[in-house]
Parts: sequence; structure tokens; C-alpha cells
Amino acid sequence: GFTDHVALGNEEWNPWDADEKNELAASQQRYEANLKMIKYVRSHVEQTSLRVQIWGKAAIGLYLWQHIFGGHLEPGDVTAQWREGSQNAGKTYFSFLTGPSVVPGYFSVEAEHVVLVLNGREPAKVAYATRWLHFAQTLLETRKIQHAAVVLLGNERCNNAWIQPYLKRNGGFVNLLFVTYDYAFVNEEDIFQWPLGVATYRNFPVVEPSWSMLHDPRSYLCNFLGTVYKNSSRETLIEILKQDGLDKLCWIAAREQWQPQETNASFKNYQDALLQSDLTLCPVGINTECYRIYEACSYGSLPVIEDVMTPGDCGNSSMYHSAPLQLLKTMGAPFIFIKNWKELPAILEKEKKMSLQEKIQRRKKLLEWYRNFKAWMRQKFINTLENSFLHSDKG
Repeated sequence: GFTDHVALGNEEWNPWDADEKNELAASQQRYEANLKMIKYVRSHVEQTSLRVQIWGKAAIGLYLWQHIFGGHLEPGDVTAQWREGSQNAGKTYFSFLTGPSVVPGYFSVEAEHVVLVLNGREPAKVAYATRWLHFAQTLLETRKIQHAAVVLLGNERCNNAWIQPYLKRNGGFVNLLFVTYDYAFVNEEDIFQWPLGVATYRNFPVVEPSWSMLHDPRSYLCNFLGTVYKNSSRETLIEILKQDGLDKLCWIAAREQWQPQETNASFKNYQDALLQSDLTLCPVGINTECYRIYEACSYGSLPVIEDVMTPGDCGNSSMYHSAPLQLLKTMGAPFIFIKNWKELPAILEKEKKMSLQEKIQRRKKLLEWYRNFKAWMRQKFINTLENSFLHSDKG
């Protein structure tokens, strides 16, 4: 997020213009009032300190730790076999472990409570995740730990039935489940929706907003770099852009095959496209929610999202009726949602007429929303763990 002064070269900058000082002062007052309230609530809750160890066994764990928690990892080298970090938050001391060397039974469990970050996207990943769950179950049975929660990269069609027997509500041992995508079983009691976040498996970085990111004119109205699947809405998107010559105003790089591994050049290209475009086009893939949405937010490029449900078991839960992307919609994401790419030419016409000043305001709003979204998710995660782990039966 923004710090008061972000060093850029040697000059310091403040993203807020003078005319926003009043607005800033008001939001500062609200922020301080909220802090007071949180402190008051905390001082009246039993002063128990929790120690929570997070086992990052899926790349989504890096989004949790580095992007949402703002935590650091040592060593900094992303290819290291073992990486760890820690921080105090709320009444809890969190430690985080990740890397190929973190293997069941070969590291010390230094907390009474654990959070397992697991990948449940496909059968091979589920088999690996299950081994970790059995390891945690043994620790619980032998009273080495008291509670367990899971953060799960869910299946893109929301086919997560395999995790259900492990939940406490179904006779298992997992107190809380935070799961990606619009899983129909989200109930805000013990199952919560979790953001997909950025592609940390491709080493997408934590981006600090800079003065130029906010204020510079951008060369392109929009961008789409990605795979175009046969007979998909992505084909329609490319056709619509070509029809009106709009592809000349946008950075479009379509490929026919998905490539899991980025080269340094292709990744730099992608980041430049986000930084150089006012809008980032987000057509549906297997699921409506994609890394691109969060990556565009990181660079102040407004996501234009194809707001349609994808095939599978994702959809309305008892809590939410705004699927897809119910978490983002509930949090008031300031995106452009469209039902059909035929709406795009009108959106781009409007873009052409927008002044730089209007675009700057919009970028500020987007970057501030994204910062607040991550802070909210962090607070919700901590509160949920504390409420569950402190107040549930210690047995």
C-alpha cells in the first residue's frame, strides 16, 4: 500500500494532491476511530496470545504472506529450498514456512495452531494436500497442536468435495476453511471465500505504487495478453477489437497455447502492458476469477471483467447471490463489469474522451481500494482465527 512517503530515486512524493487533503483528513479520522474501536474490543477480550504456524505448501501462500500480510521471507531468493518469516498481528504471533524442504515430519512444529495452505486444483495436487492433512491430524491426535485451519486453492469448477470430510462440522478436525472461487458451501461461519490473488507461482511481485504509475499518461487504452481458446469468448473479444481497428489502440498479444512458464522477457512484457494501459481486459477462462484481475489492480490498470458464470459447481451460496466474483463485488470493487464483449467498443469510446486528470483520480481510487481490500482480508483472517481458536474447546 501507500506509505506516507515512498522514496522514488532520491525525491520523496505524496500521491495526494492538495485538493484531496480534506478528504484524506476525514478518512484519517475514520481510520483512527476504527483503530480505537479495535483496540477497545481487543482490550476487553481475554488476553491470550496465540502462536500460529502457517505451512505454505501452495503458491497462493505467498499471496497470503507477502501481499496480504505484507510479510517478508528469508532468504529473499525465490528458489531457496526453505524460506521463513514471522510477524505479530492482533493477539497472534504468526510464523510462515515454505519451500520444497518443508516436508511432513522434517521440521519443528513450534505453535499450538496451524494453517495449512494447500493446492486442490487437480487430482495429483489433492493427493499431495491429503498427505499434509493426515500429518496435521496425527499432530492433533497426539496433542502436539490444538487447532488447524486450511487455505485452499480450490478447483476452478469448485469441485472440492474431497475436503469436506476433513471439516470439523463433518466429523473431521479442520476448524476453518478459506477457499478460492465462488464455492457454494461458503457460509461465513467456518467456510470463507478467499481471493485468488496474483500469480505468485510466476513470481509476480509486490508492487509499490510510484508517482509515475499514478500520474503519467499511458500509451494504450487497454491490454490483453493471453491464450485464446478455440470457440471461447476470447475469440469474440479479439474479433471485436479487430473489426473497429481498436486493436491499434490496445496492447494485444494473443497466443493459442497456454504457457505455464514465463520467460523473463515475456513477464517483463506483461508488466509493461499493465503499466502502459488504462484498462486490462479480463475475459473468462475456466473460471471467471483470474490472476490478471489482481495483477491489473497492482499497476493501477482498471479491470474490465466478463461477468458471466463458467460451467461447473461454482455459484450462489446461502450467503451470496452475486456470483461470480461475489467476494470482490461484496467488497465494492470499482471495476467495469460487462456481460458481453460487444459492449467494449462503447467503453473504449468513452475512454478516448477521458481527461488525464480523470484517469489519475480513477487510478488513485483503484489503488486505494486494492490496498484496503488486502488490509480487510488480513484483518478478517486474523479475527476469524482468533475467534475460532481462542473460543473453541481446547480439547
